Amino acid sequence: MRGVTGNRARKATRNALAAFSGVLAALAALAFAELASAAVRPEASPVTAVGSAAIDQAPTPVKDWAIRTFGEDDKLVLQLGIVAVLTVFALVAGVLAQRFRWLGTAGVLAFGLVGAGAALSRPNSGPTDALPSLAGALVGAVALHLLIEAVRRAPWLASDEQRTPDDEAESDLPGTDAPPPGGTPRDRDGTAFDRRGFVAVATATAAVSAGAGLLGRHLNAGTGAEAAASREAVRLPAPRSAAPTIPRGAELAVRGVAPFTTPNRDFYRVDTALVVPKVNADTWRLRIHGKGVRRELELDFQDLLSRGLVERDITMCCVSNQVGGPYVSSARWLGVPLAELLREAGVRPPSKGGPADQLVSKSVDGMTIGTPVETVMDGRDAMLAVGMNGEPLPFVNGFPVRMLVPGLYGYVSACKWLEELELTTFEDTDVYWVKRDWAQRAPVKTQSRIDVPEPLATLKPGTVRVAGVAWAQHRGIDRVEVRVDEGPWQEARLAAEHTKDTWRQWVYEWPARPGRHRLEVRATDGDGELQTGERVGTVPDGATGRHSVVVNVD
Repeated sequence: MRGVTGNRARKATRNALAAFSGVLAALAALAFAELASAAVRPEASPVTAVGSAAIDQAPTPVKDWAIRTFGEDDKLVLQLGIVAVLTVFALVAGVLAQRFRWLGTAGVLAFGLVGAGAALSRPNSGPTDALPSLAGALVGAVALHLLIEAVRRAPWLASDEQRTPDDEAESDLPGTDAPPPGGTPRDRDGTAFDRRGFVAVATATAAVSAGAGLLGRHLNAGTGAEAAASREAVRLPAPRSAAPTIPRGAELAVRGVAPFTTPNRDFYRVDTALVVPKVNADTWRLRIHGKGVRRELELDFQDLLSRGLVERDITMCCVSNQVGGPYVSSARWLGVPLAELLREAGVRPPSKGGPADQLVSKSVDGMTIGTPVETVMDGRDAMLAVGMNGEPLPFVNGFPVRMLVPGLYGYVSACKWLEELELTTFEDTDVYWVKRDWAQRAPVKTQSRIDVPEPLATLKPGTVRVAGVAWAQHRGIDRVEVRVDEGPWQEARLAAEHTKDTWRQWVYEWPARPGRHRLEVRATDGDGELQTGERVGTVPDGATGRHSVVVNVD
């Protein structure tokens, strides 16, 4: 019985150490892949490549759920999920490798092939993008072999049938499981590792892996450092056309309401980039070409800065924004009028005989966004922005250059990290989001939001300030109304209008009485269109419905 129990205990220990070996091998694979990606590009590292491929392949409802559930942390959650799956895979591979060495090694190599395939599937990828995953897999396979060999050859883990009299003697030493000072005969022959031998191999693997991973991150950060230096060197010129002065009454100074101008650090972010591209402004280029282009243009960053820039306050909104959601922000932008560049290239809108009705903007990370040419050239302040709230664009917001078109949702207008503009047609070309069931054209819908009081807030009876923001870019907001408990609609006081391309704050003085109450808001845009109460989701062209909150008054 004692022998059976001992065998079971040693088998469990072997399995645990084998599983741990699998995790260490996976750590080595990821670390050396990170190091290898520094010689290629950061986007080629396995976690980033697999995560980006997962984003591309995920069904639209899954993407929408992730944004709704995790917000701007959706990318972090995805990366943690990939690491968790890899950890489980590594645990299994380690246990299998203990009995079938080739199977564990094949598993590690197969995971490397998955990473390589994901890297090669990315837009703008090249053959070298596969190298980090393949190099990491090779290192991981070697590490797993060495670690499993250490586990297999340890005499203190041998079964009763495999153990020698010397092994049995050493296991009976009081107070310790370690071999005696002289070691076993097999120890002296160098044919077996002792307990400390496995620890040494495992420690060395972890230490070397950590060093390689840190070095890889440091080298990848060096690439970003060059881009950061180029951004620091940018001196934005004064605009030829400054933004109108924001009227004094545009900010109601109600605590809890979104500020009229969103600070850069608080501006919403929704995109598919797991790694924020760090583009060097000194080497950046923009190409304009395609149907109806009589003269192709290729511009560098200084070319843009030397042109007459315009400055405008523009509110932007993401199509993934739920009713009452946070993915809407406003900033002061500095950029080159986009219509002027297109006219310089000889482009005409369809209404004037131009053959192209879609402008496809392409990002350095391969994202494609399609915008109606007619809208871009209808006189609104569509621009290629280089500045945001008085400074060069932050990297996360698209440095060095991004596109934006007032009145359209971001997924059809706001390409970040821009590098190419192609004139084409909606019939000929489906861009990234259109291929994933979103609409080709998507003007921003009239929306309003209650910022204060917060949902389920407990309030005192008396006058309560119900306040928030409303937006209908390029149409403006003419009226906001509030009602309580399905009662009559009451007109709220609007802040002063700045432009039709910016949101408006509003406030309603509510005589609150004790009880549980539901507050609801609606807006009317500058075209006289009332915000609909019909509740629909974000797909295919933006959510509709009225925002409401429930509060308690006692």
